[in-house]
This record gives sequence, C-alpha cells and structure tokens, in this order.
Amino acid sequence: MKKITVAHSPDADDIFMYYAIKFGWVGNEFKFENLALDIETLNQEALKNSYEVSAISFGAYPHIKDEYALLRCAVSFGEGYGPKLIKQKGKILKRNFRVALSGKFTTNALLFKIYYPDARIVYKNFLDIEQAVIDGDVDAGVLIHESILTYDDSLEVEKELWDIWQELSGGDLPLPLGGMAIRRSMEINQAEKIENILIKAVDIANRYKTLLSRMLFERNLIRVDEEKLEKYLDLYANDNSITLSEIQLKAIDKLFELGYTHGFYEEQLKSKDLLI
Repeated sequence: MKKITVAHSPDADDIFMYYAIKFGWVGNEFKFENLALDIETLNQEALKNSYEVSAISFGAYPHIKDEYALLRCAVSFGEGYGPKLIKQKGKILKRNFRVALSGKFTTNALLFKIYYPDARIVYKNFLDIEQAVIDGDVDAGVLIHESILTYDDSLEVEKELWDIWQELSGGDLPLPLGGMAIRRSMEINQAEKIENILIKAVDIANRYKTLLSRMLFERNLIRVDEEKLEKYLDLYANDNSITLSEIQLKAIDKLFELGYTHGFYEEQLKSKDLLI
C-alpha cells in the first residue's frame, strides 16, 4: 500500500475527516498517515512542498499553486461567522494598533492587512493570541478555530472578520477560510482516488457526528468539551464542508481577486483552473 501523509490542523473539523479514515469507515488502497500542525505551519510547509496532501489557508494557495492543486474536499467557510478581532474591553484602538495574527499566510491575515493597512502585526501561535491580548503584549488579536467560541470576560470583539469580508467582497458570498491541497507531481489517477476518499471521509464524519465525537472523546483526541465541540462542528463540519460548491468557488475567486488587486498576489487566479 502506498503511504500518503495527510497534514491537517488540530481543530475538530480536520480531526473528524482524518479519523473517519483512521477508524476504517472509508475503504481505500492507500496507507494514510496523519500529521496535526497549526495552520500557519501547514502553510509554511506547503511552501516547501513537504507533504503529499495538506490542509492550507485559501489565502496561502496562490503562493503554492505551481506545486499543489486544490482539492474539492474538507473545506472551511464562514456563513455569518468566522475569526474575530478581539481587544480588552473599552480599549480604543489607534490607527497603527499592535495586533497578533495566527500567521503571515492565513486567510484572516490577508483580509486583515487589506482592511487595516497601518496596523503593526506580530505573528503568534493561534493558541497564544488570547493571552497576549489579556497581558497587554498586543492591543488586539484575531482568534481562529475553537477560540472564537469563548474567550476571557475581560475581552470584547472589535470587528468580526465576517463583516470585513462582507464589506470587501460586496456581500452574498461565504467567507473562504481553508481547504486541502495535493501535490501536482502525484499521478492523476492516484490524486483523483485520494480526493474521492477524503470526500467520503468528510461525508461519513458529518453523518455520524455523534458516534465519532464519542469515539474521539474516549481517546482524548479533542481539546474542547462536548458542548463546544457540537457548536464548532455545526459551524465548520456540515453539509457545506464535504465538497466545493459553485458559490464557494465564486467566493475563493473573489478572495484571489482581492489579494491580486491589493498587491498580495502576482496574478489573478480562477479556482476552477486549480482543481485536479
């Protein structure tokens, strides 16, 4: 069996996809091995062409387009929600406020830089951002993953990234956050098989959330409690996560257009040209 490394983030929706394979719920001819890394590390490793299959931020994709094709599966979009820019309650942010972001190549970083061009950015692991704001190391920070569900009572939301996306995109499009990519050097028939396996894995994980949640909790593989997990999965592991739809492709195109227009990408890409 050919070994395929699937690199993914440690957030619950990615874990669900992988463990549907790990538990043998999806038959296949490959030996999948998983590697859980924070999203910016995944983006940076994709720049080095490190793994056969990897979760990536859509904001990072134009930088890896020559080495990786987009997969249609395991996508994360915001629908009225997304990352949050938080600050200490009552704090007034100056034009050049100091902010902590989860990584240079994340989608939230791209949108943030377009919207707040004068902010002074520092990059931190996403798990450390809330505490940095509490301690006053930064004026504000963008929370991602499960961190958006609850945060310290001393903090408040300055701006929803969803609202920023709506202003920049013109509205009516979901917020494209992350997806999966596969090496272009892989044989096309193998790439198609892997994509189909991952689509089935996300579909099955979505349909059997309750059972899979219990199995993951029993193995201490989830970092939030059951209530938060259910809420998070409702946001990011649902029917819209299984495979890219037409409106999701349109949203990715708008993200790429914004990045190109504001000088972050060398050329304007179309998502349908990037799929296997």
